[in-house]
Formats: sequence, structure tokens, C-alpha cells
Amino acid sequence: MNKTIPHTCPWWLLPTFDNPLRRLINNPQQILSRYVQPGDMVLDVGCGMGYFTLPLAELVGSEGCVLAADIQQQMLDGLRYRAEDAGMLDRIRILRSAPNQIGLDCQLDFALAFWMVHEVRQPEPFLQEIYTALKSGGRFLIVEPIIHVPNQAFEQTVRLADRLGFNLQEKPQVKFSRAVLLYK
Repeated sequence: MNKTIPHTCPWWLLPTFDNPLRRLINNPQQILSRYVQPGDMVLDVGCGMGYFTLPLAELVGSEGCVLAADIQQQMLDGLRYRAEDAGMLDRIRILRSAPNQIGLDCQLDFALAFWMVHEVRQPEPFLQEIYTALKSGGRFLIVEPIIHVPNQAFEQTVRLADRLGFNLQEKPQVKFSRAVLLYK
């Protein structure tokens, strides 16, 4: 389906993406604050070591929850350490996913897949699992890096999401990225 070659970004490369300088380009609060409310149940799929997970945990507040899912245990171990250090582990549920299934068991208000859909080997069941887990009116933000994902491949993902039942809400501007906000 996806014309890019799927691969999983190795855990040891993450410091190049997850660093304070990145906030100048992709500030999580600026990107996500208009989509996430206190008390929300949120998914950060492909969470890595928590670049977006920790800000999402701030946005959902003490009454909400962030489900942080990744297939690499090293990423999740790093996230757990960072969440404990930030005092937010109580609002983050860490989930080690299988390569072909996230493993969702709750209803979501919002889901985020930031710079990771191009790594998914089977996009249709991936998108279907998120669609099924979203509440009616729930939203799903897909953001892909322009350097790895050509517009044609991105639009192919958007068409697949449409075919599965997602509706296009907007195409937000995210620096150095292609982005789409979908809703159920």
C-alpha cells in the first residue's frame, strides 16, 4: 500500500529526534493543545521515549490518560524513566505493541501518529484498529515527515483512512511535515 519502504526507527537514533532543539520546530503544546482536553483518553502510537507523550499527559491532566504504545522495549523503558522523573507516570499507561497490532482495549478521544505511519508494514489493519478504538467524534492526527514520505504516499494513506470510515477534518500546518486531522 505505502510506496515508501517500511522500517522501524532504531531506539538508539531517537536522541536525534527527541531533544530540546526540536521544540523550536515541532512544539508539542502548540501542535496538540487545540485537540486534547483535560480528562481525555489519548493514544500516542509510536511514542518513542515520550517526546509527545509527556506534553499529552500535561494536556489530559490528572483526570485523563495517555496510552503510550511502541514496539520497542528500549523506547518504553526510556519513556517510563522520563515519566517517573516528571511525576506523570500515574496518567500514562505504557503498552508494548506487537508489530502487527497495537493492542488497544479502550475507547479514545484522540489518537496521534507522529512521524511513524510510514513505518507500519500493514497500514490497513493499523488504521482500522485506531478507527475501532475511537469514540464517535474522536479525532486522529497523522503527521509524516516530508523527507521520508512523498505527497503521493501520504495521500494514499489519507484515501485508505477515508475508505475505512474516517472523515477529513483539516490539514493542519506542521513544519517539515504532511499532516491530516481525521475524525470518526
